[in-house]
Amino acid sequence: MFLLKSSARSTSTMSKASTIALVLTLAAGLSACTPEVGSEAWCKQMKEKPSGDKTANEVADYLKHCVFK
Repeated sequence: MFLLKSSARSTSTMSKASTIALVLTLAAGLSACTPEVGSEAWCKQMKEKPSGDKTANEVADYLKHCVFK
């Protein structure tokens, strides 16, 4: 009986670890799709982004790299 409980617990732990690894992999893949700050693609993306969605750092970077080149 102990062996069955131990095996079930081990499977559950492995399942959680697999889920966490999958989520981290997907997050890393999505974050790799953003263009480099200051590139033409980034400037275009920031120009099209609504002003309410921009952070103060993004606005400062936009001014520095895209407006006052």
